[in-house]
Formats: sequence, C-alpha cells, structure tokens
Amino acid sequence: MPDLLPGFDGDVRAVLVEERVAELAKAVESAGDALFVPESSVAFGAPYRHPRLIWGIGLNYVDHAADLSEQVPDEPASFIKGDHTVIGPGEEIPIPPQSSRTTAEAELGLVIGRYCRDVSEADALDHVFGVTTVLDQTAEDILERNPRFLTRSKNFPGFFSFGPQIVPLAEVGDLASVEVSTVLDGGVHRSNTVSRMRYSPQFLVSFHSAVMPLYPGDIISTGTPGAVHIRPGTVAECRIPGVGVLTNPVVQG
Repeated sequence: MPDLLPGFDGDVRAVLVEERVAELAKAVESAGDALFVPESSVAFGAPYRHPRLIWGIGLNYVDHAADLSEQVPDEPASFIKGDHTVIGPGEEIPIPPQSSRTTAEAELGLVIGRYCRDVSEADALDHVFGVTTVLDQTAEDILERNPRFLTRSKNFPGFFSFGPQIVPLAEVGDLASVEVSTVLDGGVHRSNTVSRMRYSPQFLVSFHSAVMPLYPGDIISTGTPGAVHIRPGTVAECRIPGVGVLTNPVVQG
C-alpha cells in the first residue's frame, strides 16, 4: 500500500487527519489492477483502532424508546467510549463476567472528516466524511441498577465494533431513508430508518460540536432501532443497505 500513496500505512484515520482523502482517491483511480486483490480474499478489520473520541447516543429512535417504556429525552442522551472498546468485523464480543445481561445495538456511525466546532445544523454534514456500520454493546443489567453507571456499562473491551467500510457521505444518497437493522443469528430483531430518529445526524453533529471540538476520525454512533440480548455462541450483526454488514460472534469473557 505505501506504493499507492507515499506515507500511507493503511491507517484510515491518519488519511482523514492529514486531509489526504482526495489524494488517496486519485491514486486509487489511476493505479493499475496489479496493485489490488479480490475483495473476497481480504479479511477486513476495524478501519482504525484508535479514534480520538467516540460519542454514543441513547434512546434516539422514537420507537426504541417506546419499546423500553421510556420517553425520548429533551436533549440527546450521550456518552463517551474509550478506544479500548474497539474491535472489528469478525472479532469476538466478550461478555464481561460482571454482566448477566449484555445487549448489542446496531447503529449508523458518523465519521467526522474535518475539524468541527460550533457548527450550525445546516452546515454540520459538511464536516462528516462518511458513515459506517456499528455494533454498540451495553451491560444492561449494570445500567439498570443505576443510570449513573452508564459509563461503566458501555466501556468493557469489545463493546464497540465498526467497519468494515466507511462509505463517503456523497455516495450514501438520502441519509434520512437509510435503514438500520439489529440482527441476531441471521434473524432481523429490529429495523428502522434514520428519519425515525428524534435527533437527526446533522443535529447530533451540531449539538456535540457545541460541547467540544470534533476532529477527523471522531465517531458519533447515532443510536439503535433496537437492542438485542446476546449470549455466548450467538452472532450479532448490523445491517445497513448501501453501507455494509458488520458481524461479530459472542463469547464469554
């Protein structure tokens, strides 16, 4: 890959941070077929392992909140996850020994493409490079004991999977019509479209950019249409047509 773009070692976040996306796209377009292998022969990992920041959003789909007999909050219910939670496609989600009920939640992830601070909702998506599939895990039994335990319940290793692709926003089309599905063992547990979010992707970017700066490679995981209880031996999936399929097996940690 260094032959394709000098200084590029495969770290997608570095390409975003260094603002070399256009340069990489041009290099790919002009490269000969001999530099590439069939996609089917490649095992994909997470696009990068160390996002500077992961914002998660809870209860953002109106229907999901109703399922839980909860109201959508008047402002986004957000939390931060550490990069130690990151795994990629096909890697195992370990159920922590502290939890007897862990859930997986399929979500649409927004990947920030350029510095973003106090942006308007109208301009927010100009700062998003693309979208990706996410599986966000929660130790739900820990969270239910006390809502102040949210950070702990969300931050066990393996509790944030994303990839295999980041699809540029320009290739996605109408973001509001994108459908997100939480899948367990091949069966769709719950699906919904971005249009059913209480807080749209552009609102989430604008809102959180007013809290703190957002930088290239930061991720906003926009909420799930439905969480599913996972157990060792099951397989969780996030399916988003036009974006990708993310699959992770579940094991006892």
